Amino acid sequence: MPVGKLKELLDREEVKYVSIAHSPAFTAQEIAASAHIPGKEVAKTVMVKLDGTVAMAVLPAPARVDLDRLRDIAGAGEIELAGEAEFKRLFPECETGAMPPFGNLYGLDVWVDRLLAEDEEIAFNAGSHAELIRMGYGDFERLVKPKLAEFATPKVEA
Repeated sequence: MPVGKLKELLDREEVKYVSIAHSPAFTAQEIAASAHIPGKEVAKTVMVKLDGTVAMAVLPAPARVDLDRLRDIAGAGEIELAGEAEFKRLFPECETGAMPPFGNLYGLDVWVDRLLAEDEEIAFNAGSHAELIRMGYGDFERLVKPKLAEFATPKVEA
């Protein structure tokens, strides 16, 4: 979904949002720092496979996905991280790794960690490594209708 298409959706749905240009950054924490937004408000999208089906796990930038917990919550027998080659083709108009958490537009399940719902606003990649969209979490939830669960764990620093 190119940035234009995402913005068209947000405009059509009368969502108030801010587009934030930042220097190219490739990890969610770098993006948060570059855009001067608290990491807990930056939603990172992790692509997973639940019983072989690609899905999105969306969580705060400083956290990591507890795969076992998400597998159990989803009622899946198997879970693994999706390889780039497995999901890149699903988002041809996005830079790899910069897809916004709107998997519902592509027929993908979207799992969101409850920690993101605690803040009034979230920010996320807008299809590139140099632009974010910041919007109300309530509007995001209304448009995406994600499955809310608790599967994030604090990232352990080495």
